[in-house]
Amino acid sequence: MTPANLLFAKTHEWLRVEPQADGGRVATVGVSDFALQALTDLVHVELPKKGRQLKAGEPFGEIESVKAVSDLYSPISGEIVAVHEGVVDQLDALKDDPYGKGWLIQVRLSNEGELKNLLAPAAYEKQCAEEGH
Repeated sequence: MTPANLLFAKTHEWLRVEPQADGGRVATVGVSDFALQALTDLVHVELPKKGRQLKAGEPFGEIESVKAVSDLYSPISGEIVAVHEGVVDQLDALKDDPYGKGWLIQVRLSNEGELKNLLAPAAYEKQCAEEGH
């Protein structure tokens, strides 16, 4: 089941945008359950450093399974304000709770307009159905 409060990139990253006390907005970013199921057995995740500036569509890390190594793409532009270092040593968290404990980075949005380029859950589910598994 795809959570209704998320947006998705066509490259299978999800994000949840939340307002901050300072008036800014921060997006938590992870990899969709659909993509994780396709990758099967994960062996490594490489994440960026806090403070790095990202542009939408830019790779920010890699996820490796026994089948392949895939780039992780930022769905939005902004500064990385948090990195989930714990997930690197606990890859099971990605599959066990991909939309909760399996988050990867948090990004302070620098261009709110980019959110309109992302997919709502129903559109993302349609994309996944077309890709099939």
